[in-house]
Amino acid sequence: MQIRWPLIVVIIIVAPLLVFGLRFFQTVPQGHVAVATLFGKVKEQPYKEGLHFPVSPLYSWHLFDAREKTHQETTNIPTQDQLQTRVDVSVQYRILGSQTPVMLKETGVAQQAIDVHLVPKLRSVLREQGKTIQRAEDFFLQATQKKLQTALKQSLVKFLKPKGIEIQAVLIRNIDLPPFITKAIEAKKEREQAVQRQKAELERYRTEQEQKIAQAAAERKAAEEEAEKKRVLANAQAYEIEKLNKAIANSSAYLKLRAIEALTEISKDPASKIYFLNGDSPNPLPLMHIGEQ
Repeated sequence: MQIRWPLIVVIIIVAPLLVFGLRFFQTVPQGHVAVATLFGKVKEQPYKEGLHFPVSPLYSWHLFDAREKTHQETTNIPTQDQLQTRVDVSVQYRILGSQTPVMLKETGVAQQAIDVHLVPKLRSVLREQGKTIQRAEDFFLQATQKKLQTALKQSLVKFLKPKGIEIQAVLIRNIDLPPFITKAIEAKKEREQAVQRQKAELERYRTEQEQKIAQAAAERKAAEEEAEKKRVLANAQAYEIEKLNKAIANSSAYLKLRAIEALTEISKDPASKIYFLNGDSPNPLPLMHIGEQ
């Protein structure tokens, strides 16, 4: 039976489709990058998210998640005082899609790159930075934590970016000091709080005393002002009385009144002599002797 050429062409085209099917299509999920290999050889150009057609049905595909992720590490860091401090660190990172072919070729998939490059480097830098810290309790200082985070990020960025790993941030989650240091710090805080309470009490007492002194000074000032007012008023009254006495003393009517009052007092004494005074005569005239037989 003779087969026509057009049918042969159709078979040649359709047969691979039947054998390989959808392998001519490759879909890369959102946030991912795909790297193709052909017979073990890595293709230099990565495939970004989306649908890719046509592609070789002979390709083997390796997906890399390029979204941001977090690696958590817990390790003991020795300081200069030879004490071990337990530190929990979080490293936020993402895989650089443009470098995934090199990563796959030299290291492997993403998790292998993390295990081979990120984790050992992080632990090494933590130990190195611990040697620069004098005492274990210095980990609680904000300046120490900031310095540690900065040194970790700078070292990791410099080392991992050529490896296809981009560091976003390095965070210190928790610090556990040796138990005896923790107790000593707590005791120190309690003493400091007690001192602060004593200072607050002394400040309250000082304020109360100052208020009492100010109140006493105000009362004293008010009393002095009141005494000054009374003194001024008394001086004014005395001045008025003095002026009045002088005015009365110089009055003839007042002199006559005083003479009558004197005669009245004399008349009450049986042994007294009564005189009638003649205002025109220099000598008084005795008119009656009271009390003689």
